[in-house]
Amino acid sequence: MAHTGVRVIVPLRDRSKAEAALAGIQGKVDMADLDLGDLNSVRRFAGAMVSSLPRLHLLINNAGIMACPETRDSPGWEAQFGSNHLGRMALTVGLMGLLTTMEDARVVALSSTGHKISGMRWDDIHFRARACDKWQAYGQSKTANALFANALSRRLKASGGHAFAVHPGGIFTPLQRHLGVEEQVRLGWIKADGSPSALAQAGFKTTEQGCSTTLWAATIPALASKPGVYCEDCDIAAPTDTASPFARFLGVEAHACGDEAAERLWAQSEAMLAEV
Repeated sequence: MAHTGVRVIVPLRDRSKAEAALAGIQGKVDMADLDLGDLNSVRRFAGAMVSSLPRLHLLINNAGIMACPETRDSPGWEAQFGSNHLGRMALTVGLMGLLTTMEDARVVALSSTGHKISGMRWDDIHFRARACDKWQAYGQSKTANALFANALSRRLKASGGHAFAVHPGGIFTPLQRHLGVEEQVRLGWIKADGSPSALAQAGFKTTEQGCSTTLWAATIPALASKPGVYCEDCDIAAPTDTASPFARFLGVEAHACGDEAAERLWAQSEAMLAEV
């Protein structure tokens, strides 16, 4: 995007890592501090953007954490739901004044096939009543990302904006930093020697392939009539085919795309953010 002349602003937690990742990219690329697990940081970033940018065409909510040991954000939120959903929502809401000034502004929310692990745990979102399961927590946060795009699409409609959810595909990145070799072997991702498994070789993507659906959702004109949809492999995802041998990896579950659930999540999330 930078190569095409777009001004890109990259939020970061670690400036040295960001500089290394962005080395060699030509074009207008700026960096700014942001930690989605810290609402004060989110609000500072959003405020700085609102005061310095005349408009905002595109917001890609990509950052997240996966299957980490049980961690609590400062309000006591389960960290995966806090960072992957509430932090992103606070950021997006903080930037709405900019997004709604642009016709056809777009917000892309990175979800995951991990949404299949868990729907919303309405009675205990933050695992306060029972032990926290890291994968259930991750799955819930990815369901929340898809529902967020659904609800946000209605809030952008009046200004001509859109929101979409994206499953980028399986990609080997530092997202797996909390998973040891034995667990990744059990998941079928790698062999005991650490090399990619047959499953990973057949189905995982390179980083460039993994970002393609995000960029497609951010730019393709054909999605303008499809607000709030969940996308994968540069297309709108079909409902999960339970008879397919690939049901674990492809398609979208009903619990991640219902309007009623999306509005319920939005209302509960607003209430949580208002308390902090």
